[in-house]
Amino acid sequence: MQSPATRTPKLFRTITTATVTTSLHNPPNSTTTGNREAEQSCLALLHSCNTLPKLFQTHTYILKLGLQNNPLVLTKFASTSSDLEDIDYASSFIFSPRSDTRLYDTFLFNTVIRAYAQTTHSRENALWFYRVMLGYGVLPNKFTYPFVLKACAGLGSLNLGKSVHGSVVKFGFDDDVHVQNTTVHMYCCCNGGINYARKVFDEMPKLDSVSWSAMIGGYVRLGWSSDAIGLFRKMQMVGVRPDEITMVLVLSACTDLGAFELGKWVESYIEKEGVQKNVELCNALIDMFAKCGDVDKALKLFRDMSGRTIVTWTSVIVGLAMHGRGLEAVSLFEEMIGTGVAPDDVAFIGLLSACSHSGLVENGRKYFDLMIKRFKIVPKIEHYGCMVDMFCRAGLVKEALEFVQNMHIEPNPIVLRTLISACRAHGELKLGESITKQLIRNEPMHESNYVLLSNIYAKMSHWEKKTKIRELMDKRGMKKIPGSTMIELDNKIYEFVAGDKSHGQSKEIYEMVDEMGRELKRAGYAPTTSEVLQDIDEEDKEDALNRHSEKLAIAFALLNTQPGTPIRIVKNLRVCSDCHSATKFISKIYNREIVVRDRNRFHYFKEGLCSCGDFW
Repeated sequence: MQSPATRTPKLFRTITTATVTTSLHNPPNSTTTGNREAEQSCLALLHSCNTLPKLFQTHTYILKLGLQNNPLVLTKFASTSSDLEDIDYASSFIFSPRSDTRLYDTFLFNTVIRAYAQTTHSRENALWFYRVMLGYGVLPNKFTYPFVLKACAGLGSLNLGKSVHGSVVKFGFDDDVHVQNTTVHMYCCCNGGINYARKVFDEMPKLDSVSWSAMIGGYVRLGWSSDAIGLFRKMQMVGVRPDEITMVLVLSACTDLGAFELGKWVESYIEKEGVQKNVELCNALIDMFAKCGDVDKALKLFRDMSGRTIVTWTSVIVGLAMHGRGLEAVSLFEEMIGTGVAPDDVAFIGLLSACSHSGLVENGRKYFDLMIKRFKIVPKIEHYGCMVDMFCRAGLVKEALEFVQNMHIEPNPIVLRTLISACRAHGELKLGESITKQLIRNEPMHESNYVLLSNIYAKMSHWEKKTKIRELMDKRGMKKIPGSTMIELDNKIYEFVAGDKSHGQSKEIYEMVDEMGRELKRAGYAPTTSEVLQDIDEEDKEDALNRHSEKLAIAFALLNTQPGTPIRIVKNLRVCSDCHSATKFISKIYNREIVVRDRNRFHYFKEGLCSCGDFW
């Protein structure tokens, strides 16, 4: 790694050349009082620095007074430079070739290390100065390691983090709760480090709210939301009071799981315990309600907020998009602009997604152009993806293909997979086959590409080709992500996969599935057997459809909830067309409102209809 000190800014060199001679020939008052006065004068100037030009002037003054080796002045200089987001300038001055580093202390190094750890682009320099510190024989203290570990977390290097953790133990700081908390956070941020984090966490003699939040946050970051909720329950049992950071993380886990009842309980808990409702926590509540099925409650919370950020507005727009309320999302977007809040690229992703889910093709075209021409936002691949998705959902496959061909950046695999799925859904199978083969050439080890091609061959009844694709996947050790459906009942999350028989009520669930099948046929439902991508007879295809995870979860809910109560389920993939059709019938037959959240949006089934208007 190149030393930051070698990247000296030209301005620093100019200042040094202009002032170093003066400082050598005109030394400051050598008395202790004179030095102290000069030191205090520099510290006062640095305290008032709020721009880089002022910092440069103060730098000149420090050199004139001969305080370029004063640790207290240099520490303040580093801190001020960090506040002005130019720590490189400070480090090139502090560690210049003329510096007398024998006078430097732990406090100075901690300030520089902390400054680099807080950056997004130079975290590796925090580790570099940590090594310099040890090389100069300056001993770290308990404040050094949280900064160094934070830098390791930002870099995501497990081996580096383990090495620093070893130094923590060596220097005897492994019993400090702040160092321990940062160690847990560091391991949680490194790929493959979660088990190390839990080991440190479990061995801590004293846990505070920061400790619990660090570990819960690690689970949330990995998508292990059930583990996060389980740990939060343990936190309650031991009597540690959560703060607003903990609650934001728990709400994020609820959002991921679609745990609506738990999310409502968390809101009540926040009110009862008087947890401070800052903007971040309010945004998390809005996001949770919007993505767990109660977008009207999210809107109410939004209206009750006095200070809204762009994140607040975007959360509601995205929530409305997921619920298929595209016109309301468009209206809220216009309201946001009217209040003087400038939309960012994320807000436009939410808006274009809303247009896609509601079939608002003309609106989508209009806002895509507005984003570029009025707000000068360069489209990212996510914006292009929303437009392609919008055309595909509306059945405009050829227009989607033309749009992709005219994009200013190369389409990513997600855009191409959207096109392929549309080709399969709208009968453009040859085109879909061609694009999928291209995708496999570009990504030969991505299992979903093979699944797409396999599905297209099944749709074309090319069973031999489909079998070869599946054999190739097995040979390369690839596995298809299984479809699963989660349902929350009595404060527990139950998960089902297709053909699942692991549940304690398995016998009763399958009996209910069979009953549902009989009632569905009596009501005029015809199974969409084309969704079964296997070369089997029609009766077996119908049986396979009946064992889809959505139907198992609904059967479980019918068995274990009171008649007439709503059913809420969460699907990890897009709900298939057969389950979509069957659920419409089930909602009417059993007089239930059924809310399904798949990976794209919400579907509200009631009295035989779905809120999506089949734009799903």
